[in-house]
Amino acid sequence: MPKKSSGGGLSPAQQAAKFLGVSVLAGAVLAGIALPAVGALGLAAKGSVESFDELPANMKTPPLSQRTTILDADGGQIASVYSRDRTVVGLKDVSPYMQKAIVAIEDSRFYQHGAVDLKGVLRALNKNARSGEVSQGASTLTQQYVKNVFVEEAGDDPTKVAQATQQTIGRKIRELKYAIQVEEELGKKKILENYLNITFFGQQAYGVEAAAQRYFSKSAKDLNVQESALLAGIVQSPSRYDPVNDEAEATKRRNTVLQRMAAVGDISRAQAADAMKAPLGLEVSKPRNGCITAVKGAGFFCDYVREVFLNDKVFGKTKEARAKVWNQGGLTIRTTMDAAAQDSAQRSIKDHVYKSDEVATAASIVQPGTGKILAMGQSRPYGVDIKKGETTLNLSANDDMGGGMGYQPGSTFKPIVAAAALEDGMPANKVYSSPYQMAYPSPVSACDGKRWMNDRGNPAKLENENSSEVGPYDMKEATAKSVNTYYVQMISDIGICPVTTMAKKMGVERADGRKMDQAPSIALGTQEMSPLTMANGYATFASRGMYCTPIAIESVGQRVGDKTKSLEVPKSTCSRAMSEKTADTINALLKGVVEDGTGSKAGLGSRPSAGKTGTTDERYAAWFVGYTPNMAGAVWVGDPAHKRKMSGITIGGRSYGKVFGGEVPGPIWRDMMSGALEGKPVEQFNDIHIPDGRNKGRGDGNRDDDDRDDDNGGFIGGLVGGNNNGGGGGEPFPTPSFSLPEGFFRGQDNGGGNGNGGRFG
Repeated sequence: MPKKSSGGGLSPAQQAAKFLGVSVLAGAVLAGIALPAVGALGLAAKGSVESFDELPANMKTPPLSQRTTILDADGGQIASVYSRDRTVVGLKDVSPYMQKAIVAIEDSRFYQHGAVDLKGVLRALNKNARSGEVSQGASTLTQQYVKNVFVEEAGDDPTKVAQATQQTIGRKIRELKYAIQVEEELGKKKILENYLNITFFGQQAYGVEAAAQRYFSKSAKDLNVQESALLAGIVQSPSRYDPVNDEAEATKRRNTVLQRMAAVGDISRAQAADAMKAPLGLEVSKPRNGCITAVKGAGFFCDYVREVFLNDKVFGKTKEARAKVWNQGGLTIRTTMDAAAQDSAQRSIKDHVYKSDEVATAASIVQPGTGKILAMGQSRPYGVDIKKGETTLNLSANDDMGGGMGYQPGSTFKPIVAAAALEDGMPANKVYSSPYQMAYPSPVSACDGKRWMNDRGNPAKLENENSSEVGPYDMKEATAKSVNTYYVQMISDIGICPVTTMAKKMGVERADGRKMDQAPSIALGTQEMSPLTMANGYATFASRGMYCTPIAIESVGQRVGDKTKSLEVPKSTCSRAMSEKTADTINALLKGVVEDGTGSKAGLGSRPSAGKTGTTDERYAAWFVGYTPNMAGAVWVGDPAHKRKMSGITIGGRSYGKVFGGEVPGPIWRDMMSGALEGKPVEQFNDIHIPDGRNKGRGDGNRDDDDRDDDNGGFIGGLVGGNNNGGGGGEPFPTPSFSLPEGFFRGQDNGGGNGNGGRFG
């Protein structure tokens, strides 16, 4: 018996075992296949395969995993994702040359024999006996197809894959049993079609269509004879015959296939000779998979869609079930993304903030009244190459949807406080003393009968951006100028609970999933939010008080075999968060911010718009959140790691001494929304008149006799005063700036990379 050299190959004992295996299998086949039990051959001992008769009568054929295509709202492709790159095609869409090539090299008697080729078994047995080793197999194309089904069913589980490919008599017996069933049920043409769609051709390509696209950038139906021969030759050993990495070996293998095609009469010897002289003619398409393939900078939106699919129970009761459907692929997912809005958002971001800047920006656009997410972008590119500044952290989304821990929204939270106050009965022309500086009032009522208390020994204080900002102010002017002390007086008047309740009704929640802290500081936007949350919250104002949960998916079609079925998708649920009058009043207040307040640089010209600026303490983050009646958008600028303060900084090639919400995010929002709204109808807000509260007597703006403003315009019985009616002048971009005792804020650790300060305990 010939021996292999040391260091490689099979030992004599292994060779004998394999030889015995083929002999036993041949004996089983020659015995007529319908043998009473393989156990009669001594194969039913403990640890071996069950008897032939005991195998299930029907092989369960899993649906082939395929690529999933993600589309925008108009049907344009956003990205292609897959666990296995495969596009299932019918036999009519496969070149006749390809069909002949695979049969010629893998099973030339395919159309003459049944599930098992007895001549092939005997030929292999004879050759292996003479060589003393298993140098030739006897599997038919049908048996190979059955084995590939087992491999496909194993998925990416290495243990199951090993079991599906292990070289044992047991596996061969299973293949025989199921091959008989497949031959009876499918017929030759269907078996060939299934085989061509399931088999692996290397370079991440599963199935002949993906292989044709990968190696030749063409469809399988357009393959010529030499291209077909090359692909057919790869199947036996995709790594060994990989034409991309070993052209010489692949060429030899291709020519072997061409010779075989000529030998069995599929092509003439002259055709084979000409084809063998031809170059490989590769036109390789690089494997591109996942949201990295997204167009228009929509990688993060694509990733958000994936998170929706994996997290929403409408797609499966368990996370494992949902992941299985996603990995199976074959999905066509039509999303809510508006191509024009997405393109405009990404262009505006690129124009104003460079990907190499110390800080980043993220923006989202939502459709009021539907919850549809129209756009989602950011300055840091999508990807995994950290050296190139890439990231997969979605700065627009909450933590549980692939985002971070959020960012303090600053004064963009104030309109929520105002909405809560209006719903509580406060008049829109309410006047507060609004001193430049004050201590946080105490006690302030919170939820569940609790009260927030300031430290009497060392009370926390706050102040306005400029010392010239001294009230009294009414609601309209205080909102336009973003007066901190006005809004803290407001929340102390109505209590904390109505504010957190209103925020919840508007879908405004912390990005990390925690409950909002029960402290009056929330009026200044100290609770970390995501841009998507803020955009969708403001959409509630735009839709006159109706809040709709955000959605990203319009429809999902799933291809199973030759058919496509529709899957159920998450629906937006809408509920009234506030009265139309309250929403109209907020719209009027926020129109003033854009017309002549801190957000003047975000104005859209003749198109009505409303919005609010926000800049956090220490300038770690700056915002502009605004809307028209048909679109709402949020723009955040800051350091995701919450380390770089935005003072003395260069952003987008421009130097800034101090960054304000109206100065950097505002123009980004303006350009983004201008492009997104191009061609869209110009819609009007429902106008409402808000009288000037300061032109009336001090008592006229109060809800009742117990209101805390006294006749002298002071706060809490005149303890904190300020009757200066100036309130004007100074820098027109006020932001929270206040001093608090050590320990009054509870910081957020830097582990999540998204902020470490500004939360009240």
